[in-house]
Amino acid sequence: MDKIKIFAPATVANVSCGFDATAFALENLGDEMAFTKNTSKNVTISKIEGAKLPFKTNKNAASFVADVMLKESNADFGVAIEINKKYKPGSGLGSSAASSAGAAFAINELLGSPYSKTELTKFAMLGEEVACGSQIADNVSAAIFGGFVLVRCYDPLDIIAIPTPVDLCVTILHPQIELLTEEARTVLPEKVPLKTAVAQWANVGGLISGLHTSDYDLIARSVQDYIVEPLRKKMIPHFDAVKEAALSNGALAVGISGSGPSIFILSKGELQANYIEKIVNKTYQNKDIKFITYVSKIGSEGVRKI
Repeated sequence: MDKIKIFAPATVANVSCGFDATAFALENLGDEMAFTKNTSKNVTISKIEGAKLPFKTNKNAASFVADVMLKESNADFGVAIEINKKYKPGSGLGSSAASSAGAAFAINELLGSPYSKTELTKFAMLGEEVACGSQIADNVSAAIFGGFVLVRCYDPLDIIAIPTPVDLCVTILHPQIELLTEEARTVLPEKVPLKTAVAQWANVGGLISGLHTSDYDLIARSVQDYIVEPLRKKMIPHFDAVKEAALSNGALAVGISGSGPSIFILSKGELQANYIEKIVNKTYQNKDIKFITYVSKIGSEGVRKI
């Protein structure tokens, strides 16, 4: 194989109660990337479309991951990378994770698939550090494993794939404002009361159980965030109005995607998810803020060849 073209999905991390520990992939929103082998033994970026991103190998998440993997595996080839960003960086939908995970997957394929998905997640986390300043695993693991994931432990890294109910869909509202992860982390509390922590991790358990049993009511009851959402929602214009409108019209749950500003809304079935999209559009249309909405099934496959 001399060239591979891949789709790297957008992802929703935290899923309200599972801060830095849970995430899921989207099925039809993500980036397209192409990797072409050459004899240079170097990693270069030949094209970037859809966003202004660094071309320098050590500054771009995708090229950095590719370079590390080729060096560690003593590869006898280099690669040229093309990146086509299909959604805006800084959206809270794992844009850098898509680049990092996409590169890890593609290089593994070009090498003959010597690495496991957990090992690919470790490589992709290096790209997250380049882009965001820390090796967070939630978005990249969801992009690589597909579906819902739980980051059970970092040392050693332990990623648990969680079954996804077949009818679970998501509507995304992306206000066209930029909210950087570093900025969103400044509002996080250093300490959490024990009572609040107990309620939060009980919800994580409820979410995981609901996903395993396809119990949509349990999922709805469990996707509640008592720690981060009350602080971060102030950084997202009209969050409460969107949440109230969605829940009062049959949505299962509403939360902040990653660090925001995107809002995710879970529904049972595509028909309901599309209806919620109309409700969200109506709620946000006269707020003097540009926005984009998406509707997607949960992406069970993760990064894939196209």
